[in-house]
Amino acid sequence: MKKTIIVFVIAALVLATMGLWILCTQNSFKPVDILQFGIIILVTGFAILIGIRRLASAKRGEPTEDELSKKIMQKTAAWSYYASLYLWVAMIFVKDHFKWDTEVILGSGIIGMAVIFFVSWTVIGIRGIKND
Repeated sequence: MKKTIIVFVIAALVLATMGLWILCTQNSFKPVDILQFGIIILVTGFAILIGIRRLASAKRGEPTEDELSKKIMQKTAAWSYYASLYLWVAMIFVKDHFKWDTEVILGSGIIGMAVIFFVSWTVIGIRGIKND
């Protein structure tokens, strides 16, 4: 239950920080900024979805994480880790050919890792886990 509350607190802090960032920005937004905002909202929505599922399980008296959900998270973490390694290799390759700021590369890499985790969680959740 404590983990679920922490998820909601972190999601609220992320949304509040993003709101302050938007309010403090005096320039017009570039397409890259809008894309980053969209991805941040997507990842925050993903965290809220997991929190809602855990709260619903807790209200029904079920454990918040059973063996299947732990196995799905473990498989998702493994897939997203390997895919993220290739993402960073690709970003290093792109950095050699284009002049990007270090902050842009790091920020894009972290957001890319979050998107990879979301996609792999969705694919594994739909496809299921075969008996190993």
